[in-house]
Amino acid sequence: MDEKTLTRLLEQVKGGKVSVDDAVGRLKDLPFAELGYATLDTHRSLRFGFPEVVLGEPKTAEQVLGIVGKLVERKQTVLVTRLQPDKAEALLAAFPKGEYHAVARIFHLKQGKPKAGTVAVVTAGTSDIPVAEEAAITAEAMGATVKRVYDVGVAGIHRLLKRREEIQDAHAAVVVAGMEGALASALGGLVGIPVVAVPTSVGYGANFGGVSALLAMVNSCASNVATMNIDNGFGGGFYAALISRTKGRR
Repeated sequence: MDEKTLTRLLEQVKGGKVSVDDAVGRLKDLPFAELGYATLDTHRSLRFGFPEVVLGEPKTAEQVLGIVGKLVERKQTVLVTRLQPDKAEALLAAFPKGEYHAVARIFHLKQGKPKAGTVAVVTAGTSDIPVAEEAAITAEAMGATVKRVYDVGVAGIHRLLKRREEIQDAHAAVVVAGMEGALASALGGLVGIPVVAVPTSVGYGANFGGVSALLAMVNSCASNVATMNIDNGFGGGFYAALISRTKGRR
């Protein structure tokens, strides 16, 4: 139940259109719903302005279907990340209004109209796009307008310079890079907006599965750079959308 729905219910009780017993029945699962295998935080949308997000990868199809069903019952936006194609097929069969983004591995079912500002999602290379799309789809699900600026890494810095003004116009940027992870610092020095750095596991042996990029981003000398964990596109997109939502209200 989102804030708008809760407010409407309380107004109906006040106006005598809904009985107290009926209202209690509708609110009995607040602030969470117990499913046995999961305890779904149904109040998160009231606190965050966005419902609990479901990590799909380690869960069974039945578990994912059960959790999504509870979110749909409460008319809350559904976002399932790291979702395998077979589970996505099961979700699409049960909830055909949803959409599966294969590159991002995200199932999204929009309910309501979340609002946020503008987020730029920037990648060093084409190989970083799957993580970038996870960030982009997450930010869009939260109501952000997303500008995708792909394959502008420091190996050809002139590509980034050409897009600098476009990125600067956003409220926040997500920078997704593997290899040595230098793009976050490079962009951080060029724009006056928050930069959320997401290291990827893309790279050769000495990249250590993304650790070299992670350490480079954590040690960035650009003071507007904050760093997520390796391959955490969801976290980067979510955080940037929260920043954009706050800045967009001013």
